[in-house]
Amino acid sequence: MEFGTRVWSSPAWRGKAVSWLDRRLAEAGIARTGPVAQPRTRPWSTVLTAPTSAGPVWFKATRPETGFEVALYAVLRDLAPDRVLPPIAADADRGWLLLPDGGPALADNAALIEFLPLYGRLQRDLAPHVGRLLAAGVADMRPAVLPTRFAEAVALVGDVPDRVAAMADTVAKWCARLAASPVPASIDHQDPHRGNVFRDGRFLDWGDSVVAHPFTTMLAVLGRMSRVDQATVLRARDAYLEPFTDLAAHRDLVADLELACRLGKIVRVFTWQRAIAGEPTEFADQPRVNLVAVANPSYLLAAMAASSGAANSGRQISRSGR
Repeated sequence: MEFGTRVWSSPAWRGKAVSWLDRRLAEAGIARTGPVAQPRTRPWSTVLTAPTSAGPVWFKATRPETGFEVALYAVLRDLAPDRVLPPIAADADRGWLLLPDGGPALADNAALIEFLPLYGRLQRDLAPHVGRLLAAGVADMRPAVLPTRFAEAVALVGDVPDRVAAMADTVAKWCARLAASPVPASIDHQDPHRGNVFRDGRFLDWGDSVVAHPFTTMLAVLGRMSRVDQATVLRARDAYLEPFTDLAAHRDLVADLELACRLGKIVRVFTWQRAIAGEPTEFADQPRVNLVAVANPSYLLAAMAASSGAANSGRQISRSGR
């Protein structure tokens, strides 16, 4: 399996990829009608695109650490066909995907907030199928295994402050509380930003996915929202939680979400580690940044404290062990 930014940038590799793309298009009864472009190359993947008789197509090459995405697409196509693009072709051994164009992505954060309940519903629908997700190669980051993952992260990163390395008992208590949540484990896309959601409600780019408490997914979402304002953070939080309101009271869901976001920083250590896989990149320090952040209060806590319900927030936070 050939992979990495140096390989993906070479004419030899690109020639092989274009040849594969053309063969797979022909097998599907589709003809390429113009030159192939390579708009993006990152340590974790590269993307090619080309015009065809059936509209634009997108080719994605992954590295071994993220190659499970190919098998995951097959599972998602089976379980939630209206929420993913149907691949035109796939090569699991190479980690290659050929996808049709999904149309325009969401325009802004306001549009993303409207789609968050749809994403939460998808997680509810996939919860009974966690075994299939794990069998496809999706990493296990459920609360019960996160204490072990935390120890692995400390060893992996190495140079962390003593206050972070000493948090093992605290992390274990947080994990036990989250494991007791009535919300079942499911897929966590890890990066459902507006560019990864099409306007028809389908989701793109599953290469960061893990199996986890579903609320860990909001770490990245609410982080982006926090750059707007605190009110937007709370609107996004409540929109996302709507599909889960039959499982617990809102105040308890909020407490679980805050705790899941805190523990989600451990998950992000491994998401980044497998994405960069030792390649020289400006993202090289991200595993350490996320691990150190486990000790820090979150932007969600700040938004809750600043809201008109700050008094209630104190009770919610105490439930999560904060």
